[in-house]
Amino acid sequence: MPDVVVIGAGIVGAACAYYAARAGLDVAVVDRGPVAGGTTGAGEGNILVSDKEPGPELGLALLSNRLWRELAASGDGEGARRAPGGARPGGLRGPARAGGGFEFEAKGGLVVAETAQAMEALAGLAARQGAGSASGGAVESTVVAPDRLRDYEPHLAGGLAGGVFYPQDAQVQPALAAARLIRGGAERFGRSALTLRTGVTVTGFTRDGGRVTGVRTDRGDIPAGAVVNAAGTWGGEVAALAGTHVPVLPRRGFILVTEPLEKPLIRHKVYTAAYVTAVASDSAGLETSAVVEGTPAGPVLIGASRERAGFDRTVPPAVLGRLAAQAVALFPALARRRVIRAYCGFRPYCPDHLPVIGEDPRAPGLYHACGHEGAGIGLAPATGHLLAQALTGLRTDLDLTPFRPDRFEGERR
Repeated sequence: MPDVVVIGAGIVGAACAYYAARAGLDVAVVDRGPVAGGTTGAGEGNILVSDKEPGPELGLALLSNRLWRELAASGDGEGARRAPGGARPGGLRGPARAGGGFEFEAKGGLVVAETAQAMEALAGLAARQGAGSASGGAVESTVVAPDRLRDYEPHLAGGLAGGVFYPQDAQVQPALAAARLIRGGAERFGRSALTLRTGVTVTGFTRDGGRVTGVRTDRGDIPAGAVVNAAGTWGGEVAALAGTHVPVLPRRGFILVTEPLEKPLIRHKVYTAAYVTAVASDSAGLETSAVVEGTPAGPVLIGASRERAGFDRTVPPAVLGRLAAQAVALFPALARRRVIRAYCGFRPYCPDHLPVIGEDPRAPGLYHACGHEGAGIGLAPATGHLLAQALTGLRTDLDLTPFRPDRFEGERR
């Protein structure tokens, strides 16, 4: 019997399994689909501190940023990948290497402002972020004058009002990262410590009195000492099977992928100030903002859109056209490049924009790790690390109170 069953083989579930196995627990991961078959496989791989206001989520992001770098430098991989070429602003230097086996790139992020008002807001956010957080860390940033933007991005459009460079921002290949964490956990901590079962649908929970003691599946019951709900966009449905309320909703987004470029065009993750506003928005309607970044394989990824449209996978050409136009406005050279595909994913959105992390007091033995919206890839290691501490009775490195699963109970109808 495993100590823990993790529901979900996306990046958050993989991180929960990895850190629980590292803590000495036997773990079984179950998923009705393949590894990274949901939101994770449709993500850009962002590891961001730049888009978060000071508060609980920023503390989680700073902890996770450090853990991602430890994972990339650990025995599970070959070290961190740096941006190609020589010395760069932000200290990037040296040849490209495949970081951690999952293309970890410590390339930094450049947030640009199109107006003086937006630039003032960006500089104010950077100042607040740099004051420190509950995790004991602080966000590093450099305010960039308009005439210095091309020192960071030579192909950037002119006429911008300035920007802020964040050296801690990074990127991974998310599907590879989820697979590496599961495989790495199994190989490093013993195959009996971490097992994976795909094609298994959870249909309910077993209980002893009020305590959750395992999961019911279409392949039979799996008893366990504890269960982790890392089902991403379907986290609310899994919680409902236990009779608890966790309001996770899908928030659709599209990504364009260009043809591979022979030479790197974009050095960092680059996005406009409007992206920060869109991340924090409560609007159910369509919002788009330019987000552009290269990949080790050569294609450029272009986003980002947000809207609450249920699980509708319809691809509106007008949305794709808007994303392409916004990317070209930032990098005019992209106008000469072809888009070879587009895809959509569903971010697991919570109304207060905070994930749900920790044991559910309404169903003891059930732990939640879901609702990360578009930050799940970046926040996955911290989530897994903190849950492993909670599962083993240790004091968690961060206070989990802001993420408690029952904080929405008063909204339940």
